[in-house]
Amino acid sequence: LLDDIVLTHSLFLPTERFLQQLHQQYPWGATGGARGCDGEGSEAGHEEGTGRKRAVLAVLLHFLETYKGLLQEEESAGKVIKELYLLIMKDTSLYHGLEDEILKLHQLVETVELKVADETPPPNKQVKPLFRHFRRIDSCLQTRVAFRGSDEIFCRVYLPDHSYVTIRSRLSASVQDILASVTEKLQYSEEQSAREDALILVTMASSGEKAVLQPSEECVFTTLGINSHLFACTRDTFDSLVPLPEEIQVVPGDTEIHRAEPEDVANHLTAFHWELFRCIHELEFVDYVFHGERGRRETANLELLLQRCSEVQHWVGTELLLCEGLGKRAHLLKKLIKIAAICKQNQDMLSFYAIVIGLNNAAVSRLRLTWEKLPGKFKNLFRKFENLTDPCRNHKTYREVLAKMKPPLIPFVPLILKDLTFLHEGSKTLLDGLVNVEKLHCIAEKVRTVRKYRSRPLCLELEASPAQLQTKAYVRQLRVIDNQNLLFELSYKLEPGSQ
Repeated sequence: LLDDIVLTHSLFLPTERFLQQLHQQYPWGATGGARGCDGEGSEAGHEEGTGRKRAVLAVLLHFLETYKGLLQEEESAGKVIKELYLLIMKDTSLYHGLEDEILKLHQLVETVELKVADETPPPNKQVKPLFRHFRRIDSCLQTRVAFRGSDEIFCRVYLPDHSYVTIRSRLSASVQDILASVTEKLQYSEEQSAREDALILVTMASSGEKAVLQPSEECVFTTLGINSHLFACTRDTFDSLVPLPEEIQVVPGDTEIHRAEPEDVANHLTAFHWELFRCIHELEFVDYVFHGERGRRETANLELLLQRCSEVQHWVGTELLLCEGLGKRAHLLKKLIKIAAICKQNQDMLSFYAIVIGLNNAAVSRLRLTWEKLPGKFKNLFRKFENLTDPCRNHKTYREVLAKMKPPLIPFVPLILKDLTFLHEGSKTLLDGLVNVEKLHCIAEKVRTVRKYRSRPLCLELEASPAQLQTKAYVRQLRVIDNQNLLFELSYKLEPGSQ
């Protein structure tokens, strides 16, 4: 029950209020006696007060162990926790037999690095190049670490003529803050920015779809699509905005996929996706679906993994549709099915699902001549994969396979979010003014599956040879076409008559 409440309290009580309630439950005074107790009731009051103090200690310990790094972003929460921590440390003599818990509390408060408004800010952190935005090999080969809202990143913001400015910004920065940085770089005057020709921030997809972002929106960097970009323009120039040219050359040519062994590609996919999966705090799943008070900035790592899932789907279609020779394309199709099989063997169901979905893209599945050249063994194998990813009966086949797997494993994350959404929309959080504990338990149980999947480390033996590093770099910085119209154009050029 304690874990259920700690994992899901943001559905009915913001973190700051939750901690304030906890603080109020801690009896005042070093003796642990209740307020106003004396005479015969003092001993009973003492026992009751001590028991309550121990209960508050247990809740606070569990809360800190669960939230950890997320609390670095919340100044108000940090203030309450530090006040409560100081009260508990004054009463250490009451906690006989709980010395280990007190030590653990001391260590947690130190390691969490709580922010308090009147404290001096920490020294500048290292600036992180955001996922996909800069394709430097030395950056992409580094082990992925979790993003937090206060992290500073570099990002490019484009102008209508496709020139760009590079700004340094917090991940949680608002649109207004981003535009202020762009304006400063462009040296717009205050008078000019106050007039009607002030800049607006626009997201532009490779398909040409665009949307104006509102000034108060936060953490927009992680919500961009695969080949989407940020544009700064005036309202007068909004209609004339066109997407950047495709980031990859739409010409035939061999990429690393043709040279690398299927085992190497699959293993590097699994290793990278495990890094991304490990970066997601389990509470991001709750915040993503239920929009807790911490906001979008605390779902950054989850959103990056979802982007990556979409990226792998489009990578499959891109590689196949840029392969002109029929025989070579059929060989590549066979290799991709092999890669999916090895990912499944690695218990990387995210990569497995993404590859199968990519092969079922309409622009790929219509290539009749290519599929006909596929050996019968691989046709049958792919049919089994399609059955495994079949959504019928609420993904029954996939769920049965997943239930038999032991950690470590990488699940198909979008399905977890679908389940959480169903739980949220299927029942009310409050019933007659009381918290629906059954709903909270079901949500927490789903989140705990993520904890179970990551309860053991992933052990993949990957060589550090030049060829392996080249494959690793290729896998971690895929260049894909996500414009479905363009994928269809390529498909019809390859096989005009296929249905």
